[in-house]
Amino acid sequence: MNAHFLRTAVLLGLMSAVGAFAVDMYLPALPSIGADLNASTSAVQMSLLIFFLSMGFGQIVVGPLSDMFGRKPPLYVGLALFIIGGVGSAMAPNIEWLIAFRFLQGLGASAGMAIPRAVVRDMHTGNEAAKLMSLLMLVFSVSPILAPLSGSLIIETLGWRAVFWVLTAAAVIAIVLLATAQKETRPVEDRVGSSFGSALKGYWFLLNDRNFLGLTAIGGFGIASFFVYLASSSFILIDHYGLSPSLYSVFFSINAVAFIGMSQMTGLLADRFGLKRVVKVAVVGYATAMVVLLAIMASGVDRLDVMASLLFVGYGFLGLVIPTTSVLAMEEHGTIAGTASALMGTLHFAIGAVAMGVAGLFFDGTPLPMVAGITLAAVIAFALTQITLGRVRQPIEAPAE
Repeated sequence: MNAHFLRTAVLLGLMSAVGAFAVDMYLPALPSIGADLNASTSAVQMSLLIFFLSMGFGQIVVGPLSDMFGRKPPLYVGLALFIIGGVGSAMAPNIEWLIAFRFLQGLGASAGMAIPRAVVRDMHTGNEAAKLMSLLMLVFSVSPILAPLSGSLIIETLGWRAVFWVLTAAAVIAIVLLATAQKETRPVEDRVGSSFGSALKGYWFLLNDRNFLGLTAIGGFGIASFFVYLASSSFILIDHYGLSPSLYSVFFSINAVAFIGMSQMTGLLADRFGLKRVVKVAVVGYATAMVVLLAIMASGVDRLDVMASLLFVGYGFLGLVIPTTSVLAMEEHGTIAGTASALMGTLHFAIGAVAMGVAGLFFDGTPLPMVAGITLAAVIAFALTQITLGRVRQPIEAPAE
C-alpha cells in the first residue's frame, strides 16, 4: 500500500468524521442536556434526529454541486455551515434553538458524508475502491471509539456546551487540511455538461436502477440498525443499567472496534471471494446474531453482557456490509459519482431516520424495543440481499450528460 493511498484515506476519513463526531461526542450528553434545558427525552432525541435528517437530505444538493463545481468548493461551504451551527448549538438558550442549530450543523456535515465517496469513485473502482473505502471507514470509525470517550470527559469537566466548541475547532482544522493536503479529483473537463438538469436526469436514472437501489437499501438498513442503537443506547445504558457516562462510552466503543476490525478485512476477502459473496455471507452473519439476541431478550433475559456480546458479533459483520455495498452500488456510475453518492447517502439517512423515529415511539426505558428495531432492520437487509444479489441483472442505459 503506497503512502499516497493511505494519505488519501486518512484525509477523506477525517472529512467524514467531522459529522460523525457531532453525533458520537454528543451521545453521552443527551441526559444532561434534557436536565439543563428542562426538555423531555423525546425533545432531546429530536435534536439528534434533526441532525440526521438534515445531514441526509442535504446530500441531495451537495452531490450534484460537487459534479458541477468540483469536489472541494462544496466541502468548504459545508464546513463553514458546520462551524456556524456548532457555535449556535454551544450558545443555545433552550431546546428549540438547539434543534435549529443542529439542523444547520447537519446541513454542513452533509458535504463531508457525500463527497468522500465520490472522490473514492473518481480515483478507483473494483477491489481497489473497496480497499480505499475500507481504509476510509477505518478513519471514520475511530469516531465511535474516541468521540464518546472524549465527549464524556469534556461533559464531566466542562459541561455539554464545550462539546460543540471542540467540534467547531475540529471543523476549522478540517478546512486547513482540505486547503493544503487534498487535491481536486473532478477536473474541469469532467464537469462539462453537469448541471441541476443533468442531476435530475441522473437521479431519475438511479431511481430506475434496481441494482443501485437494492444495494443502497441493504447498506441503509444496516446503518438504520445502528441509528436505532444511537437514539436509545445512552438512556438504556446510563438510566436502565446504571452505567456512568464514561463506562457508557467504553461500551459504545466496543461495537466500533468490531466494526473497524472486520471492515479492514474487506479488501482481502474481496480479492479472494469477490465483493458480492462477501456481502451475502456478512449479511447472513449479521442477521443471525441479531435474531438470536432478540430471542434471548424476549425470553426475559435482561443482561448487559449478553447484549454486549451479540451486538459485538453483529456489528462486526456489519463492518463488511457497509463498504462493500457502497462500492458495488457506485461501480457503474463514475460519470455521475457525486449524484450517485448523494442519493445513496440521502437514502441511507432517510431509512435510518425513519427507523430511529419509529423505534422512539416504542421506547420504554428497557432494551427490548431497541433490540427489536435493530433485529427488524437486520432481517430486512437480509431479505434485500437475497432479492438484489440473487437475480440476474437487467442493464439499463446510462443517462446522457
